[in-house]
Amino acid sequence: MFYAFIRGLVSLALRLFYRLKVNAPAAKPEGPIIFVGNHPNALIDPALVFVITHRQVTFLAKEPLFRMPVIGWILKGLHALPVYRKQDNPGQTVKNEGTLDAARAALVQGRAITIFPEGRSHSEPMLAELKTGAARIALGAAREGAPVRIIPVGFTYGEKNLFRSEVLIEVGSAIEVLPFLPRPDAGDGAEKEAARQLTERIAEGLKAVTLNMSHWEDLPLIQTAEQLYAFRQGEKTDRERLKHWARGLQLFRSEQPERFEQVRSSLMSFRRRLELVHADPKDLTLVYQSGQVATFVVKNLLALCLGLPLFILGVVLFGLPYQVPRLASRNSELDTQATVKFLGALLMSLLWWPGLTVAAWLWGGWGWGVVALVGVPPLALFTLYFLERWAGIWRDISVFFTLGSRARLKALLLQDGERLAAEVDTLAGEYRPRVEQAVPAESRS
Repeated sequence: MFYAFIRGLVSLALRLFYRLKVNAPAAKPEGPIIFVGNHPNALIDPALVFVITHRQVTFLAKEPLFRMPVIGWILKGLHALPVYRKQDNPGQTVKNEGTLDAARAALVQGRAITIFPEGRSHSEPMLAELKTGAARIALGAAREGAPVRIIPVGFTYGEKNLFRSEVLIEVGSAIEVLPFLPRPDAGDGAEKEAARQLTERIAEGLKAVTLNMSHWEDLPLIQTAEQLYAFRQGEKTDRERLKHWARGLQLFRSEQPERFEQVRSSLMSFRRRLELVHADPKDLTLVYQSGQVATFVVKNLLALCLGLPLFILGVVLFGLPYQVPRLASRNSELDTQATVKFLGALLMSLLWWPGLTVAAWLWGGWGWGVVALVGVPPLALFTLYFLERWAGIWRDISVFFTLGSRARLKALLLQDGERLAAEVDTLAGEYRPRVEQAVPAESRS
């Protein structure tokens, strides 16, 4: 009951905090499962596992979290298992044997567990070297007859520390553990070698579902390449395709450094020019019809007139709880900022809603108390929706007045965009076969 409550609450809160997109196989994994993920965003990463499965999952978390107020109580309520890391307390690492035994027992019972084999949360763009703990747990359970499978889960954040930014959760294909199990008559060192090989296979699976870039500076570059490629193909941009751009970029940089610098310089110059007019490549082909413009103006003026009073009320009521988590996270490390903001926003929501209800009841009687109790959540959601909608509308208006009235600027940008899109398309053709070949067959199935 406690697990179901926490899972439902956290899943809903995450969908409000981020804009989530889940790419997962239709078949839900059954039996003994280990979910393994990359770890760029502290407590947000394990919380996102609630979104991808309805099963009860046993989490492995670093031991210091169990001593924190509220978080430790929740972890204990979820029956999470503590991991004793050398950097936290070298003298307690011997206790990990009990954790490993408990994790193996959970798998033998057919349950699901989650572990992050990098061993720490970090903000580097590449996977850190994986620890062998996940492989050793899986092999131990398989030795006891459990048909264990390992599911790689990739978390790709647009801007992980920003409210309402995009998150892609990609669930890879299962890795069967039994083929890695050494024979009973294998010699000394076979178990260690099996754990090493399985860990390498886990790393391959995680690389297949993450961007795994060499430098953060590459992100705007591959995003621009994807925008131009989609522009030329007449498609929508695809965040999943960014993984291919990231892999191709590494090959391109190492094999043709001079050509890479030329292309990089051209793409980033084009990106900066588009940013100056708040546009992207698809805006360059827009043709504004007077009837469409009039409809746009009338529709949005009506929405503004009807929605603005409620939005102002929402800003007055929720302005403070919105700002508190943001201010609380200012001094946090990048990989923990989102955790501080998310937990702060969740806590403020759980306190603010009843607080407003009580205030309304004291001010206007039980009738106003009921109105607040029922009306506060939809008003908060409407305020969020209104803010996002008008951010998009103001961008459209800016593009209209910048490009709609400056035909020469638009024509020059379009010409440059088409030239660069053709070059990007050529590069995609050159590197696509090798990039796709580098992805493990299991990850493409």
